[in-house]
Amino acid sequence: MSAPQRLPSVPSTHASTSAAQHLPPAFPARAPWGTAGKLRAWQAEAIELYRTRNPRDFLAVATPGAGKTTFALRIATELLEAGAVRRVTVVAPTEHLKRQWADAAARVGITLDPNFKNAQGRHGHGFDGVAVTYAQVASKPALHAARTGAAPTLVILDEVHHGGDALSWGDAVREAFEGATRRLSLTGTPFRSDTAAIPFVTYERGEDGIRRSAADYTYGYGDALRDHVVRPVIFLSYSGAMRWRTKAGDEVSARLGEALTKDMTAQAWRTALNPNGEWIPSVLAAADRRLTEVRRAVPDAGAMVIATDQTDARAYAGHLARITGTSPTVVLSDDDGASDRIDEFSASDSRWLVAVRMVSEGVDVPRLAVGVYATSTATPLFFAQAVGRFVRARRRGETASVFLPSVPQLLVLANTLEAERDHALDRPLTAEEQGDDYNPEDALLAAASSARGGADAVGPDGLQGSFEALEAQASFDRVLFDGGEFGTGADVGSEEELDFLGLPGLLDADQVTTLLRQRQADQLSGKRRPKAGAQQEAERLAEMDHRKQAELRKELAQLVGAWSRRSGQPHGAVHTELRRRCGGPEVALADPDQLAARVEMLRGWFVGKR
Repeated sequence: MSAPQRLPSVPSTHASTSAAQHLPPAFPARAPWGTAGKLRAWQAEAIELYRTRNPRDFLAVATPGAGKTTFALRIATELLEAGAVRRVTVVAPTEHLKRQWADAAARVGITLDPNFKNAQGRHGHGFDGVAVTYAQVASKPALHAARTGAAPTLVILDEVHHGGDALSWGDAVREAFEGATRRLSLTGTPFRSDTAAIPFVTYERGEDGIRRSAADYTYGYGDALRDHVVRPVIFLSYSGAMRWRTKAGDEVSARLGEALTKDMTAQAWRTALNPNGEWIPSVLAAADRRLTEVRRAVPDAGAMVIATDQTDARAYAGHLARITGTSPTVVLSDDDGASDRIDEFSASDSRWLVAVRMVSEGVDVPRLAVGVYATSTATPLFFAQAVGRFVRARRRGETASVFLPSVPQLLVLANTLEAERDHALDRPLTAEEQGDDYNPEDALLAAASSARGGADAVGPDGLQGSFEALEAQASFDRVLFDGGEFGTGADVGSEEELDFLGLPGLLDADQVTTLLRQRQADQLSGKRRPKAGAQQEAERLAEMDHRKQAELRKELAQLVGAWSRRSGQPHGAVHTELRRRCGGPEVALADPDQLAARVEMLRGWFVGKR
């Protein structure tokens, strides 16, 4: 193959390049505080590096929300106008992202067909190329190889780490695009939790002997935060008392966030996420309060729950409908209908979106500012992608708030969000493996046994064997921000919790840190911030209600536990019967009078008044 044709150092005046110059730096978002109409510094620097190197393969790592789409389309317009390529193929993870790429490309004069099907064989007349998914490529790599070889083609591999999702996918991507004239790989998360090599990515061996991916240009979260391209993230973690029954019939109690075994942590985590418990509605209600505060300064701010599966997503949506009085938008699968619902939500000022974890990476809604991480997935890759849904900045001073369970793995990921990671093909030997008596076969047997799990084992993405969540109570744990931790723990609905939920919606990172330190100092010293104006008495009464509510919740939980042990009824069944007979919503939303009525009724049960 002949050497790649060099890009012109100065863009031509063709319509497509001109349009690319005016594409917002982070399509489809409005550029942050007045930068629209020009490239961001990192984009301009990366494009100049691309022109200088004139490479066949180029890997750009840029944090979610930084504007990878705009960068890639600028490269595409210049290659097309220089005659270096005649076609463009975009490979994206989801159906929704295919459409998003086609919309962005159309704005710079590149027509991509997002509805291309493998059965067609070739793209329709009048198109410059296609937008396809990795799954499409994997199903018929030879077809895409023939398309790529039919004319000089630029292949844009969006979120290229998906090329390592499975060995067959990686092989298919390599087969399909080995003959491409140019390949531009993009990702916001260059690391994976496994060691599957990603096609067309260069790996270099470090001093420790581990091969790691080498990017041609990197623009990390820390860089973007410094440049005000992304929002700083406030993590609000929630713990609480959990109780569940194992396959053997044993009842186990633990507090989420405490030092537990791996299996116990996973079981407590899964219990917290159970939609029939009180943890989820309590955290959703807290997140909705936070959203209300943010919307005082950012009126169209939205929020999203990331659920593990469709069943949980529907149940969470039901809780949100009861909390807010309005049904949220629900995205359950990666199909055309789901894409339309995402677009409608993005263009509206609706409060809540509920998405299953499999489609959350394709959800690109710039106004999302509050998130609830309600999934049991804890890989660094997925966590970074999930948080990336909330960090796209539109104006200076916006912050993102993400609610999550107090699970050690998640807290570590939240505290190290700004750490730069590379995809490692190898892993260092453990101390055990380095010992003289290390036997690789024993390690393989142990790994196989661990993968199967015991009777009560719980994996991070699900349960093995029988498992029954019995009770899940929520309590506010702490706030994580910029590597620091703030807060001393508090009951849900307490003034201590509201101190953090009520942070203003528009704050610079330094202002956030100052306020968090002030809130923590006030709590440690027992001081309360001074009340102001005529609302002082109303706030005092509200505080009394909050404290009474917390006391009643605690008493009700104790009584329900005692009755469950006496009667053999599950906790959830007891709560359901109390709600049916006394009326009112679930415990997290019940007012003091409703809670008191349930406590009184339950006391009567113990003396035979049933």
